[in-house]
Amino acid sequence: AVVINAEYGKQWYQRRVRAHLKPGSRVLDVGSGSGYLTTCIAIMVGESGRVVGIDHIKDLVELSVSNTAHSHAHLMNTTRLQYVVGDGRKGYSNGAPYDCIHVGAAAPTLPEPLVDQLANGGRLVCPVGPSGAIQDFIQLDKDENGNVTKKKLMGVVYVPLTDKCRQV
Repeated sequence: AVVINAEYGKQWYQRRVRAHLKPGSRVLDVGSGSGYLTTCIAIMVGESGRVVGIDHIKDLVELSVSNTAHSHAHLMNTTRLQYVVGDGRKGYSNGAPYDCIHVGAAAPTLPEPLVDQLANGGRLVCPVGPSGAIQDFIQLDKDENGNVTKKKLMGVVYVPLTDKCRQV
């Protein structure tokens, strides 16, 4: 198992999902935090793509908006990138289906709403397991017929995917 630091994790994530981050792709970034990865994804999917960053902490969403506006203001004036306050465990059905879903914190079990919001042909990556212990980094692929396959990629330790009450 490894503890993935923020920058290494983001680079590793992008390598796992690069084929799903092409122009026109729809992407959900759960736990968008500072907005760094969400902004990178928005650049990768191009003008015809759509990226939603979701976080349950309003201050973090505001930070994401501020960071993106400071470095890539042009993204904030389009429909390409949107930040929302919400429970990422439930996804964001208004933007579904997604070609790719990234979850930046460990869920005790794979959140079914996210699997449901994944498009046929899509990929979801999510650390899964108990808080404070070794977790499995899961890659879930949904084929064109909607059949799902899961693959354990490696052991990791991520912060828990939780709700606002437990977070603050």
